[in-house]
Amino acid sequence: MRIAPDMPYTAVLVDLDGTLVDTAHDIVEAANRMLDELGRAPLPFDTISGFIGKGVPNLVRRVLEAAASGDRDGADSAEAVFHRHYAEVNGHLGRVYPGVQTGLAALQQQGYRIACVTNKPTALAAPLLAVTGLARYLEVLVGGDSIARMKPDPEPLRHACRLLQADERRSVLVGDSAVDVAAARAAGMPVFLVRYGYAGPGGVAALGGDAVIDSLEEVPALLAPARRMLA
Repeated sequence: MRIAPDMPYTAVLVDLDGTLVDTAHDIVEAANRMLDELGRAPLPFDTISGFIGKGVPNLVRRVLEAAASGDRDGADSAEAVFHRHYAEVNGHLGRVYPGVQTGLAALQQQGYRIACVTNKPTALAAPLLAVTGLARYLEVLVGGDSIARMKPDPEPLRHACRLLQADERRSVLVGDSAVDVAAARAAGMPVFLVRYGYAGPGGVAALGGDAVIDSLEEVPALLAPARRMLA
């Protein structure tokens, strides 16, 4: 999949963690508070941050496994503990990446429909977008619990397009991970990957996105040739 210069793209879907906001410090703090409450030793920052991107149930399970040498008993109750602690720190330690607000504002001004599609639960994603001031640029939020499936399944992307009343063939995804690439490929849409974020070993260059960008400010220019087709 590559950007088609003759395709008038009209919608931009954007991931949250690692793409719009650096939330790793919030997540790691909440996870270690969870471990402390459960009587387990804390884990290093890099260990926990490596689990980000596939939803809270996956993160909690992997944190428990790493903290107890493979023991994941009590994952369901631990998830509730994590949610409680994360609600307390959500947005307190994180930061909006440079260029995000400028890039979103430019896309909005140019008439693109914009949605955030994240695996973070809606009850955590919505307050984070509000406190960071990013909610004003978004028409739609699809959280990890908005529908029955999460990325890398393509259905959250398709659901966002339906809510935006946008053609998924004329939509692009901006993300930072293999999860985003898999979801976009399955949905048949291009994907731009930010060079920062939580791509993991090998970085974004190894993930096969259609473009690698340093900032969301670059997205309008990437879409400009196709956008001119609407003029």
